[in-house]
Amino acid sequence: MSAPTQQERFSFQAEVVQLLDLMIHSLYSNKEIFLRELISNASDAIDRLRFAALTEPGIEQGDQPLQIRVAFDKDARTITVSDNGIGMSRQEVMENIGTIAKSGTREFLKGLTGDQRKDANLIGQFGVGFYSAFIVADRVTLTTRRAGLPPSEGVRWESDGRGEYELETVERPEQGTEIVLHLRAGEDDLLNAYRLRTIIQKYSDHISLPILMPGEGEDAEETVVNRASALWARPKNEISEQDYNEFYKHVAHDFTDPLAHLHAKVEGKYEYTLLLFIPAHAPYDLWFPDARRGVKLHVQRVFIMDDSSRLMPQYLRFVRGVIDSNDLPLNISREILQSSRVVDSIRSGAVKRVLRLLKDLSENEPEKYATFWREFGAVLKEGVAEDYSNRDDIARLLRFTTTRSETDEPDVSLTDYVGRMKDGQDKIYYLLAPSLAAAKNSPHLEIFRKKGIEVLLLGDPVDNWLVTSLQDFEGKRLRSVAQGVADLGALEDEAEKEANEKAGTELSGLVERFKTILGDKVFDVRTTNRLTTSPACIVANEPDIELNLARRLRGTGVPSQPILELNPDHAIIRRLRDETDDERLANWAHVLYDQSILTLGARLEDPAAFVDRLNGLLMGGAGEA
Repeated sequence: MSAPTQQERFSFQAEVVQLLDLMIHSLYSNKEIFLRELISNASDAIDRLRFAALTEPGIEQGDQPLQIRVAFDKDARTITVSDNGIGMSRQEVMENIGTIAKSGTREFLKGLTGDQRKDANLIGQFGVGFYSAFIVADRVTLTTRRAGLPPSEGVRWESDGRGEYELETVERPEQGTEIVLHLRAGEDDLLNAYRLRTIIQKYSDHISLPILMPGEGEDAEETVVNRASALWARPKNEISEQDYNEFYKHVAHDFTDPLAHLHAKVEGKYEYTLLLFIPAHAPYDLWFPDARRGVKLHVQRVFIMDDSSRLMPQYLRFVRGVIDSNDLPLNISREILQSSRVVDSIRSGAVKRVLRLLKDLSENEPEKYATFWREFGAVLKEGVAEDYSNRDDIARLLRFTTTRSETDEPDVSLTDYVGRMKDGQDKIYYLLAPSLAAAKNSPHLEIFRKKGIEVLLLGDPVDNWLVTSLQDFEGKRLRSVAQGVADLGALEDEAEKEANEKAGTELSGLVERFKTILGDKVFDVRTTNRLTTSPACIVANEPDIELNLARRLRGTGVPSQPILELNPDHAIIRRLRDETDDERLANWAHVLYDQSILTLGARLEDPAAFVDRLNGLLMGGAGEA
């Protein structure tokens, strides 16, 4: 008895309709990738079935060999792609039928530029997935049944991609998925066995499952058209660069070539194979808390787990590829995996090899490494705090913009910095700021520019944690230029020290008056030698907590114990030394304090009061200070 039909019509979200239209037009010049995407999805479905059969009761692979089929019908003008993988339930069809329709859609739309080539690249970062079928088809019919469900719970999905789709409950004896593409006018060149075989061999030859196509003639048997062997298991001398690139596109759901790859067979206490890739572009979900991870675990060439946090640390979450081990049991579960010494050893070895790959890239292909750093540098910085055992190796990979950089591009390594430190300099100086522009214009840099001392300019949010974790490099301590007294050590001569002490004595009266006026706003007021052109600045008093980190911990715009430093050589400070009008001096003290807060990139507690005081001083004439 056939299952009762439950047919419903649904509307796509407006964003999805827009994406479909854009994708069809942006990718039309590369329309053959639709077949690669559908075969890749079929391969993933079979991989998931293999794992589910090992871990979920009631899920079985079945008696038939796991395989993918591609066929065409000239008379009906259709292409059919089918698999006997895990399939989908009705709810899964509604939620997961296309990668592009998931939660990143709004972020995707925000990134659109209107330029066809650039937008096509952006689509590649999101993945094309199932909806690539609409590049060549004006109607798509999908029929599926999830493994473990009865035949009566099959599902048929159909749409023309224009705004609506239909769902219907159908009888389907086989588990798995069948997709039928009803081709658009002008796509008849795809209704050709040689053409389809060529596309499969070009894009999907690496798939480790047999892809079958019917032979010529009515009685011809199906034949396997791909090599159907795991790419990572082949000898390197048999694999071309194109093979590696196409495999990356398969595992990463990207259609741009990777930046670099690592292929190694490790033998020793444990035996495993790595085939890992560094993408050329950051995925859209790189900063999403629940972002997918890109390294797949295989055991003896059988897929076991996808997106496991046990295979790569968080700071290498951009890595894509496969790790295949011969030393793990095929029936391994997630719980066993989390406590496995073998996995810990594999992870450790894989991390070291990825860092070595990045080191080689930085030394031998600096242009590629610059691309990598633009896309993933902020993520790699997390490793300094997260991975203590590899901290030194990660530190050598870091790149910074400094006061000597000719552009805003971060192109200076810590090794570069140490190598050109001035004679007598024993510290690596840095400045944290809300942005690179704020750092470059900070008054805290004035004495360092005067002395020709290079300073690292740090504007990424992660830099707060970087400098608290990386306290030294090659025996040189990192020191903030916005913290404590400006100690230049041997770089400051005796004459300068005497002049600073004299200035402090001469301005002691003004300093005390400022302390009284500002009260609890400041921990202290003092003269400084760190300023050359600015009248004042704010520094942090905490000896162990950097200024910006203190701001973050308190949730305010200023450090918990701010110190106002005055430049004794500045005209405003010299004139204020003899100011007799207490109200006018109070206004100047508050204005200088508030200006110093603004140069931190912080916010004022009372902006209106600042403007009122400043306007009053301007009306009175700065020359009358």
